Amino acid sequence: MKIIGVIPARYQSSRFPGKPVAMINGKPMIWYVYNQAVKVKAFDEVMVATDSKIIFDTCVEYDIKVVLTKNTHPTGTDRLGEVAKMTDADFYVNIQGDEPLIEPETIQSIIDYKMKYPEVEVINSMTDLGEKEDVNAPSIVKVAATANGDLLYLSRAPIPKSKKDDKVNYKRHLGLYGLSKEALLFFSNAQRGYLEAIEDVEMLRFLENGYRIKIVSVNSCSIGVDLKEDIAKVEAILNERNGE
Repeated sequence: MKIIGVIPARYQSSRFPGKPVAMINGKPMIWYVYNQAVKVKAFDEVMVATDSKIIFDTCVEYDIKVVLTKNTHPTGTDRLGEVAKMTDADFYVNIQGDEPLIEPETIQSIIDYKMKYPEVEVINSMTDLGEKEDVNAPSIVKVAATANGDLLYLSRAPIPKSKKDDKVNYKRHLGLYGLSKEALLFFSNAQRGYLEAIEDVEMLRFLENGYRIKIVSVNSCSIGVDLKEDIAKVEAILNERNGE
């Protein structure tokens, strides 16, 4: 089975334009993501997929494999669909370009599941919502899943919602998922559905079209960079790890 890791990266972001090339301790963020991903030995190849000449040139400068895609893709998964059309592989793992601390073992968990259940076409990941994370924040996608790992729904609202205000063990969706080539090609040719358009959560396109999504629970401490102030948090963690 040929497995490719893909890091979709776009320059335009409403909250933090140019964040894939934002500098963290002297190197662009995309460098950190790429170097975490290439530690996963199961990958036959890892690449950045971008529509930005600035990101493309930065990747070339730092010896990062990169492909230039169309600038019309509404989601990162649509960008992956273009990569699937131009490359020969069986399984593609999406790694968010704003996760410079993503753990290789977390990425590996998606691949391990695929190797154990090769018939599964769409595999997502989730982790516990951190104590300091706001469950009401629309930037955090929450998960509802069955006991056997079937994804029921993804929402920017707090789900499940307790009727009696009982304590809920909320799970947040990671932007880390694996897709078969067939699933990716379907996705890139399918129209956005009602739920996906409202929630702006692309995985709902699969659910709205009857796809079964399996979701793996992982113990990830990665920090997503959504705002400029998040850079300082990442640098503090990296400096602590390096004993600085």
